[in-house]
Amino acid sequence: MANKIYPDATAALAGMLKDGMTICAGGFGLCGIPERLIDAVEASGVKGLTVVSNNAGIDGVGLGKLLRSRQIAKMISSYVGENKEFERQYLAGELEVEFCPQGTLAERCRAGGAGIPGFYTKTGVGTVVAEGKETKEFDGQTYVLERGIVADLAIIKGWKADEAGNLIFRKTARNFNQPMATASKFTVAEVEEIVPVGSLDPDCVHVPGIYIKRLISGAPYEKRIEFRTTRTRETA
Repeated sequence: MANKIYPDATAALAGMLKDGMTICAGGFGLCGIPERLIDAVEASGVKGLTVVSNNAGIDGVGLGKLLRSRQIAKMISSYVGENKEFERQYLAGELEVEFCPQGTLAERCRAGGAGIPGFYTKTGVGTVVAEGKETKEFDGQTYVLERGIVADLAIIKGWKADEAGNLIFRKTARNFNQPMATASKFTVAEVEEIVPVGSLDPDCVHVPGIYIKRLISGAPYEKRIEFRTTRTRETA
């Protein structure tokens, strides 16, 4: 069994990064984002990136770091409402954006990983999402053709993995990380804990190790809150 474990994110991404590449980045909001790998991408100075992600983090956190450093040329995303720098670059014409409905984005990644080049969906029909795309009638209903996504590189965050790369996610962190793990030519994962082979219940594995080419332990992590909402404390 080849050794998949690398000492840090920089080593795990060595030889993988190039200008103009497409990267799938897992996570949902600030939950389950591959923080160490994003930092390594930023430090590499690679530019002109197309990044596929549910969102772009927040200002200066997660993918927001790559926006701040102007390394991203295009985002394929569902939700960008918490990132002011994203908004500024988009409105200024400095950043190309392909908005994609959230379920469609997840399915585009899943389809790419399954070897499905495209699929039809009703989501987005009659809106700007469908502009320039092929449509087709099924049972009297109009559907729009969406292409599967296969990136050059996927960077994902898991909870626990064994030394073979078999991976488990925890709760909401599973969102987008799981389909993106398969939707690339090369997948690098960071996890909170690496355990010996045989330690994981096979029925609990979310991504088989065959999809994970390189692996790092990134712990400890800070549990961030994307949008903190509180109420005013009542006075006595």
